[in-house]
Order: sequence, then structure tokens, then C-alpha cells
Amino acid sequence: MDTRIQFRIDEETKRLAQQIAESQGRTLSGACRELAEQLAEQQRQATSHHDWLSLQVKRVFDRLETGAATFVDHDTAKSRMEERKSRIRARYLPRSHR
Repeated sequence: MDTRIQFRIDEETKRLAQQIAESQGRTLSGACRELAEQLAEQQRQATSHHDWLSLQVKRVFDRLETGAATFVDHDTAKSRMEERKSRIRARYLPRSHR
């Protein structure tokens, strides 16, 4: 079901927006609709990412509660990350950029 949005803007803003929309072969209403659709898509993506991230955090806490989590000290974690980054660089970067 379609819905209607109404808002107020000053006359000059409307005139200028209408001119640019018409120069692009669109109506001002169509341009506003496209902007609203783009904003909605950004929100869908943000929500999707938030849901994914929440699931990852839940999984980590579940592992923690069941004793399946493994902890490493800071120096070990830092060393492992450097090794991982080095392998990735070796795979994707030319030798001169490593």
C-alpha cells in the first residue's frame, strides 16, 4: 500500500529542486521518492548488518557460557594477527609493497 508524505520547504528551494529534477527528466515528486527509497535501503542494510553482528556476539557469549571459548594474552593475539596480515599481504601485494 502506498502512503503519502507531505513536508514544507520555501518557494525558492522548491523551484530550484524542480528545475534540476526536470533537467534530469524527472519530476520533483519522483526525485523525492527516489531519495526516500535510497534512505530506506540504507536502513535495510544497516539493520541487516546489526542483526548479523548481534548474532556473532551472541555466539561468542554462548561459547563463553559453555566453556568452549579460548582466551589468549595480548602479546599472543598481536603476534597471531601480524602473522595473518603477513600471509594476506604475501598473497595479494607485490613483493615491493610488503
